[in-house]
Amino acid sequence: MQLCPWLPCSIRQFIRSAAVGSLLAMLLSWCATAAAQYDFEQPPISYLQAQPNDQVSKLQAKINAGEIELTYDKKIGYLPSLLAALQVPKSSQALVFSKTSFQLRRISPRMPRAIYFNDNVYIGWVRGSTVMELSAADPQLGTNFYTLVKDESGRPLFQRKTLQCLTCHGSSMTDGIPGHVVRSVYPGQDGQPLLGSGAYLSNHQSPLERRWGGWYVTGKHGDQRHMGNLTFSRQDDPRKANLDLGANVTDLSSYFRTVDYLTPHSDIVALMVLEHQSTMHNLITQANFLAQYAMRDEALMNKVLERPAGFVSDSLTRRICNAAEPLVKYMLFSGETSLTAPIEGSTTFANEFASRGPRDNQDRSLRELDLQERLFKYPCSYLIYSDGFKQLPQPVKVQIHQRLWEVLTGKDTSKDFEHLSATQRREILEILRATKPDLPDYWKGREE
Repeated sequence: MQLCPWLPCSIRQFIRSAAVGSLLAMLLSWCATAAAQYDFEQPPISYLQAQPNDQVSKLQAKINAGEIELTYDKKIGYLPSLLAALQVPKSSQALVFSKTSFQLRRISPRMPRAIYFNDNVYIGWVRGSTVMELSAADPQLGTNFYTLVKDESGRPLFQRKTLQCLTCHGSSMTDGIPGHVVRSVYPGQDGQPLLGSGAYLSNHQSPLERRWGGWYVTGKHGDQRHMGNLTFSRQDDPRKANLDLGANVTDLSSYFRTVDYLTPHSDIVALMVLEHQSTMHNLITQANFLAQYAMRDEALMNKVLERPAGFVSDSLTRRICNAAEPLVKYMLFSGETSLTAPIEGSTTFANEFASRGPRDNQDRSLRELDLQERLFKYPCSYLIYSDGFKQLPQPVKVQIHQRLWEVLTGKDTSKDFEHLSATQRREILEILRATKPDLPDYWKGREE
């Protein structure tokens, strides 16, 4: 039997000398699980068996109780009624025409799929389909996936989907957790991705010239270029295509029948928020899972080594720090691509988005958009207010708060955070102090 080489020598010696077979089995199981990193189908996550607690499952409960009714329209199904019930603005509409959905046979440049979203839920609608797709952020499970159909009685029914969706949404594209994917591809004239030419995952760190391949994009962005609004030839190298042809488009009526959709837009600002938010949701899930795994393993080791139940090892401390740091960097927009020209959306999305969320006594909000040099005026993600963030395991949330404090007070001015000016750090700190009541006492000038 060969033991995991990364186990400390003292642990390996303990295993070899253990007289109790059950302890040996426990340690070997721990070793195998830790090496797998993400095994969210097993405890402590138990993704497949756990009861969802997201906006979609809560809506289903209200429908079952007769508290809410969804209205079905023969042309567009439940879409308007569902958006209203979940408080999803139609201005968030983003149109994707690449065949990158399980309904790919219905999707093409002449019939794009529409995606609508708010802070917690994403809705996919395909014209002519009887099935709607939804994904929702769950504080404990990451992302849950659903389809919306009619049950036998004609009542709307959200069916949770797991293995089928996890083929893509629980893969290397999401770093192995159940999460969201925003892809940029080189679509052929039928919308089929030319994967041999490459594909990109998009978030606020992505260069604009690699974003939105296979998506429609409306709005103005000056001399900046992106991959949206274009199809590419299989004969030519699409990476050398003229991106000017898809730039600064404000009218999509020449591409497809826009009257068949709730709005004729696919707002560039909505797309930028969608990209930031989807990755932020994934990183919250990653921090959650890693912390839960670390605490499970620590409890097992404490039992095996007969340490006190609350003993905290150096290994646990390192794992919690490693779980927190990627989230801290992303939520403070480390590595964000700088804008070289102003961004102007084509709808009311920007104003509607900025109007929601808490404000301090100077009327400042983390939802305020910049769109001149960067996405947000105050570079700290508004998802710090989300249920997923609030319900992170306590050890990792303590570490995140500590790291945020160090950066925002200027104690950490390392390269990852040098993009934040002293003024921005102070402003973000003041906004959070005024709008986030669950901060540690030391954030408010009091001792812990």
